[in-house]
Amino acid sequence: MAAAVVLLALAGASAADAASLQQVGVFSLPMYVTSAPNDPNRLFVVERGGRIAQVQGGVVTTFADISESPKFDPGSGEGGLQSIALAPDFGTSGRFYLYFTGPEKEIHIAEMRAAGGSAPLSSLHDLIEIPHPEQSNHYGGQLQFGPEGALYISTGDGGGGNDPFRNAQSLSSLLGKILRIDPEPSSLFGYVVPAGNPYPGLPAPYDTIWNRGLRNPYRFSFDSEKGALLIGDVGQDEREEVDYAPPGAAPGANYGWACREGRMIGPKAGEPECMGSPSFVDPIFDYAHDDPGDGGSRCAIVGGYVVRDPNLPDLFGRYLYSDYCGGSLRSFEPNKSDATDRSTGLEVPFITSFGTDTCDRIYVASEVGRVSRLTGTDNVACPRAKPRAQAFIGIKAQNGRVKRNKRAQITAFVSPCAGRRGEPVKLFRGRAHLGTRHLDRACSVRFRPKINRRANFRAMISEDANYEAAASRRLTIRILHHKRHSRHRN
Repeated sequence: MAAAVVLLALAGASAADAASLQQVGVFSLPMYVTSAPNDPNRLFVVERGGRIAQVQGGVVTTFADISESPKFDPGSGEGGLQSIALAPDFGTSGRFYLYFTGPEKEIHIAEMRAAGGSAPLSSLHDLIEIPHPEQSNHYGGQLQFGPEGALYISTGDGGGGNDPFRNAQSLSSLLGKILRIDPEPSSLFGYVVPAGNPYPGLPAPYDTIWNRGLRNPYRFSFDSEKGALLIGDVGQDEREEVDYAPPGAAPGANYGWACREGRMIGPKAGEPECMGSPSFVDPIFDYAHDDPGDGGSRCAIVGGYVVRDPNLPDLFGRYLYSDYCGGSLRSFEPNKSDATDRSTGLEVPFITSFGTDTCDRIYVASEVGRVSRLTGTDNVACPRAKPRAQAFIGIKAQNGRVKRNKRAQITAFVSPCAGRRGEPVKLFRGRAHLGTRHLDRACSVRFRPKINRRANFRAMISEDANYEAAASRRLTIRILHHKRHSRHRN
């Protein structure tokens, strides 16, 4: 399909924001756009009805379709297939993750696998199923891998007005939250809880909670340069908000709903869960539904991305967002005054989502079917994917010989260390995966496998946005045999 350039710069647009929308294609209720982790020219468009379309070289094909799965039901409200996230090692593992709703309005976080990143596909494998029985709205719906390689999940408060089920503040509900997991196919649940989650003492699956106090965090993102987390949380009657957490500062953050709505007092401010001394995190930005900046017709924020596309220099470093009812694409400077908020001069009716590829290009999806890319005046072709640096992973044992059925102490360490703390390292005995540990502050991990015979071990770390995957040398641990001493008669 030849790409058609659609210029939507409107009267009154800022000259500094000279930008346009280049149409990628037309789809059936497109909900989200992303690309293969190391192939920015291989796009995936998520359709609400269950299809994942692939766009490559202007040709649209079906990559996957879950519409006939008994687990899937788009429902009559805000349900359906909401988003996907491709594993950082998708090119080799073929693993990707889906967020969709089921026949009982429940939320499914599931894994599928494509051979070498392409068809054929495995069946759906649930990692987490979240009950959502009462209402068919406020699902949240975003999946995103964070800078450290963990998978983040946003869920709405369960629907209805004023959070009637008190889910958002409760640590015994997964609704109204950001969750954080480390997908691990060989583990009991298909995932493990990463080190650093703020509630490790809670029973599973509530130990996956990362943030709470959210109404409907429909879209969130990470700044690809700085790693900050930005959440577009849909408000109720008064305010729409964007919440912000610098890298490493988000565990346990409580964004206040329904004790607060934006920076205002919320509908449940006088309830027990809002009393005492809860520490709420203020949004960095909020706006009223009747704000004149968009014609006074806004109703539901659609969170976007911090722009890092070098072809958009006048938007570079600004957070791009929109509103489902207003439709204007707007931006502001994170951590600056609300006064920096301004229009790009572009409008997208009934916007459903923003998206990015691995070249940091920005995409916009609309309920009317169009998916477009935001382009600059130069329209420079996408550069090659960002090269990954070489990584090294070492491995050593406290002792090379261990008594039979005793445990060895094996240490693995990664270099360079910058930006890798918290990333998962896997230990293998031969081809068997023994377990996963997460890098500490010194970028090292320790394993204690039981030794019953001579064994060879390797440690492995997956690729991420900055480093290539790496495997250690082979480490051999042998059985310690005691020498028998004979008594000699004189």
